[in-house]
Amino acid sequence: MREVISKIFLCLFIGAMLLFFGAVIAAFSILTSRELFYSYIIMAVDIGIILLISLMIFCSNKKKRIIQLMCVYFVVCLISGGIYLANRGYKNSIATINEQQIDLVKYMPFKKDTKAVRLSEDSELKITTDIPKLDGATALYPLYSAFAQAVYPEENYNIGISSVQCNTTEKAYDNLISGQVDVIFAAKPSQQQLEYAKSKGVELKLTPIGREAFVFFVNSNNDVSNLSTEQIQDIYSGKITNWKEVGGKDEKIKAFQRPQNSGSQTMLQKFMEGKTLMSPPSEDVVSAMDGIIKKTSDYKNYKNAIGYSFLFYATEMVKSKEINLLKVNGIYPSKETIKSKEYPLSAEFYAVTAGSKNPNVEPFIKWILGRQGQYLVEKTGYTPINDTK
Repeated sequence: MREVISKIFLCLFIGAMLLFFGAVIAAFSILTSRELFYSYIIMAVDIGIILLISLMIFCSNKKKRIIQLMCVYFVVCLISGGIYLANRGYKNSIATINEQQIDLVKYMPFKKDTKAVRLSEDSELKITTDIPKLDGATALYPLYSAFAQAVYPEENYNIGISSVQCNTTEKAYDNLISGQVDVIFAAKPSQQQLEYAKSKGVELKLTPIGREAFVFFVNSNNDVSNLSTEQIQDIYSGKITNWKEVGGKDEKIKAFQRPQNSGSQTMLQKFMEGKTLMSPPSEDVVSAMDGIIKKTSDYKNYKNAIGYSFLFYATEMVKSKEINLLKVNGIYPSKETIKSKEYPLSAEFYAVTAGSKNPNVEPFIKWILGRQGQYLVEKTGYTPINDTK
């Protein structure tokens, strides 16, 4: 009896030690790789070792059989890991389209060989003091960088924090509402952003400065090239789930979305016209602050995928040959169809202010709406709302 108790205590001690070290290694794995799968494998191997030691202690006369069983167990663990790594490799080989892919540095104002458009003449407005602080959507950074390059004094404007920064639509609205910037360039705010501004006693003023197309795109090998607005709504509400229902192959539709409060997600929500938007594809990620959370997955260019963005971003900033823009109601998105308003999903974008006391904000926006500002809107790749001549 005493011998059995000793064996039990020995197993418990060894098991506790192994579980502790396994948990430490699993936690380190999560923090470094930000993936849960590796921690599962580590704990499975850890438990396997504990079982092996326990069985060897209690069933020492069946060591050969125990070793055979545990070898099978560890082989299964290795195969599972191999299958996971192979699947992850396949997913990583598929092109991903997200805002983090874009190198905004090449659009910085005053940078040598910048892609930000330059005026062919001296600007009619020059601001040397009380420079308005700008922020905005990633897709509009090339435009307001060109504005700053024409009007602001020449210096290094850091993208992360400066008078000409770019923090995506959601963060830009937060910065504007909190008074950290004077003007942002973005699509219309979401209902949540409007309510947040109201709760802070801030009134947002939206001044349209150009037009842009909201576009949908698919894998370049997808047979579908045209969808009606109703078909797109049915796809994103979950009513249409297979490409064969809209003239394509017999494949399940994988409809990606953008994060909440991003400019393109707000556009999608407005486009749905009150129809219920289905849950987007998501992935588990590990956050240092929030533990395990679910994040809206970036668009992956699977052969059955559909995604959306704005025309300039999709055609000029990403320039992926692996995606095709869809016609909507038979109309292809282009500068011409935006200008003529034939393309049904064109919309204005704005210079948004929130009561800034900076005396140069109004003259700056007035200049943007004038001949030179609208020239930069057109030459950057957007559709101006006023005459550029």
